[in-house]
Amino acid sequence: MRSFKFYCAACFVITLVMNGYSQINKSSPKFEAYLFAYFEGTGPSELQEQIRFAISDDAINWHALNGNKPVLNSSKISNTGGVRDPHILRGENSDFYMVATDMFTRKNGWDTNPGIVLLYSENLIDWGSSAINLEERYPKKFKNVKWVWAPQTIYDFEEKKYLVYFTVRFHHNLKLDFYSAYANEDFTGFESAPKLMYSAKDGAIDGDIILNDGVYHLFYKGNTKNEEGEEFENGIKQATSTSLKGSWKEHFNYLDAYANKNTVVEGSSVFKLIGKEEYILMYDLYSSGRYEFQRSTDLYNFSKKTEEFTKNFHPRHGSVISITNEEIQRLNNQWRGVPASILK
Repeated sequence: MRSFKFYCAACFVITLVMNGYSQINKSSPKFEAYLFAYFEGTGPSELQEQIRFAISDDAINWHALNGNKPVLNSSKISNTGGVRDPHILRGENSDFYMVATDMFTRKNGWDTNPGIVLLYSENLIDWGSSAINLEERYPKKFKNVKWVWAPQTIYDFEEKKYLVYFTVRFHHNLKLDFYSAYANEDFTGFESAPKLMYSAKDGAIDGDIILNDGVYHLFYKGNTKNEEGEEFENGIKQATSTSLKGSWKEHFNYLDAYANKNTVVEGSSVFKLIGKEEYILMYDLYSSGRYEFQRSTDLYNFSKKTEEFTKNFHPRHGSVISITNEEIQRLNNQWRGVPASILK
């Protein structure tokens, strides 16, 4: 039995008790389009750090839902009043999980954010939420935490649980490392205190794990430092493992097309194209206001030339899942914005 804060488009926060997960098995859905969860990089600053949705039928040409207005109110789901870096996942029973950084920089600045937000939905419309402050929840281990950034969720087939992972930095130690913890059954918290998952040689942020042919690929923004500890190169790297428990093999080559240039990137996310053995590695060119991608068929080698999305919004660090025709209709009924060419 689960009990948590619940947010829906028609109401603000109410308390519901929900019995278990949906018993409907949709293990082999027919996907027709893509859903992009993101936060906005333009417009009123007080509204940027909120979750928005967009849709596409080819993963390249994107259309914002709800007139590019938030689909969830950050003040109702977070401790700080803002959320960043939303990651959305389709669960094993075709339920949905979303996590985000609990951080409102427009109000509180960049000095510290101690937690993340966990959200759960059975229909992509109504979302239960729970905000976790690591410093308060686990004071012994996370006392003096500075940042808890860019959480993501993946299903661990070995443990049959959902693993939430994120970057942590402490005030007393500026190294950026990945920590992880298994979510509880309600997806309202963790089973136990998060543990160190992966420590890249020179630090890492914005991790994204995808499984392919028995290998887990962890993509992240990494960097290279000289003997004096000064960073002289950064970009998208990866580490690989045959288990989410590790160990992880660090690959020191850069995958993005901008690693040797002045343009900087972050917030990489990888997803598979529908009906193709092809993957999209997309990333946020945050200093230049662009969002671009490269392609791969094996997750090791990527196209050298970047491609641009077409879109009627300006996304920051987000993620993509595939969705069915039924889900397309439901999203459009709720928020509008799906082009007639995508509606069946």
